[in-house]
Amino acid sequence: AMATAGPRSFSAAEVRARCAQGACLVSCHRRLYDLSGFVRLHPGGEQLLRRRAGTDVSAALDGPPHRHSANARRWLEQYYVGEIEPGDEQVPPEARGLRESGDRGMGGSWGRHVRSLWGAQGSDLVDWQKPLLWQVGYLGEKYDEWVHQPVDRPIRLFHSDVLEFLSKTAWYVVFMVWTPVVLYLSWVSYTSLAQGNTRLFSSFTTEYSIPVHKYYFPFIFLLGMILWSLLEYLIHRFVFHMKPPASNYYLITLHFLLHGQHHKSPFDSSRLVFPPVPASLVIGFFYGVLRLLLPEVLGLSVFVGGLCGYVIYDMMHYYLHYGSPKKGTYLYGLKAYHVKHHFEHQKSGSFGISTRFWDYPFRTLIPEETFKKED
Repeated sequence: AMATAGPRSFSAAEVRARCAQGACLVSCHRRLYDLSGFVRLHPGGEQLLRRRAGTDVSAALDGPPHRHSANARRWLEQYYVGEIEPGDEQVPPEARGLRESGDRGMGGSWGRHVRSLWGAQGSDLVDWQKPLLWQVGYLGEKYDEWVHQPVDRPIRLFHSDVLEFLSKTAWYVVFMVWTPVVLYLSWVSYTSLAQGNTRLFSSFTTEYSIPVHKYYFPFIFLLGMILWSLLEYLIHRFVFHMKPPASNYYLITLHFLLHGQHHKSPFDSSRLVFPPVPASLVIGFFYGVLRLLLPEVLGLSVFVGGLCGYVIYDMMHYYLHYGSPKKGTYLYGLKAYHVKHHFEHQKSGSFGISTRFWDYPFRTLIPEETFKKED
C-alpha cells in the first residue's frame, strides 16, 4: 500500500522568504498556517498588515491579544500548510503567531486539540461535491452543531443551474436594482402628498381625520427605515436563528436555505446579500401588508423608507464581512461585533446587522467581557 505523505516541513529561512514576498504565515506549536487570503477579512487585519509592513504579520490575525473561540481555532485549521522543521528554533518574527497564553485551558497537546475539534483532515458530514440543500435535512440532531461550525468554502445549493444562479448575486446588483426603485417611489410619494388629498383616519371619521402634508414625507420615510430595522432584528432572531426540530427534514432544509448556509460559509461572497428575484417576492408581500393597513400614499411612503433601510442593511452586511474599517471607528466595532456573532455568539446575540440598537432593549447584547484582552 502506498504510504500517506506526512505534513510538509518548512525551514525558518523558507518561512522568512515567503513572508518577505507578502505571504501571511502564522505558527503555533510549530504548526504553520498560511492566512494570506483571509487576514484582511479579520477585523483590523488590513491596517495591521499595512502598519507593521511584514515586521509581525501574525498580529493581523490576533490584533491586540484576545481570546479566540473554539470555532476560530477550528477555522484556523483550514489554512494549515505544514510544520516548522524540527530543531530549527529560530522561527522568524514574521510568523510568530498565536500566543500559547491564548490557548490556556485546552488540555493536552495542540495536535490532540486540533483532532478533537476538526476530526480527520477534510472529513465532514456532507458531500461538498454535491448540492447541500437536499443533504442537510438528513443530519437530524447533528445539524445544529454542524451548521454553526463555519468553513471557508463556497456553497452550492441546487442541482439546477438556473435555480443556483438565482440564489446567488454580487453585492452591487442589490444596489443597482433597488436604488432606482427607492428614488422613483420617493418621488411618487412626495408628489402625491403634495396634492393635499391624503388624510389619516379618514376611513373612520371625516370630521377628525388628519391631513398628511408633503413636509411630513421625510419623517414617514424615516419611520419606514426604523420599522425595517426592528423587522430585521425580529426576523434574524426568531426565524433565521430558530433551532429546527431534529426530526423535521423540511424545517432543517428551510432553515439552511434562509440563513444556515450563511453561517456555515460566512465568507461566500455570492451569498452575502439577498438576490433580487426572491427578494422581490418578500418585498412585494410587505408592500401588500402596508397597503391593507394604511392609506395608499402613506403606505407607499412607509414602504419606500423600509426599502431604503433594506438596501442599507444589505450593503452594510457585505461590508462587515469584506470591508476593512479603520480601527477605533464605529464600523470597526460593528465588524468585530458581527464576527463574534458568527464565531461565538451565533444563537444568543448580535441579531441586528446594521445596528446594535435593538440588542439593548431586547437584552441580546454580546457581553463586553468577550472583547477584552487576555492578561
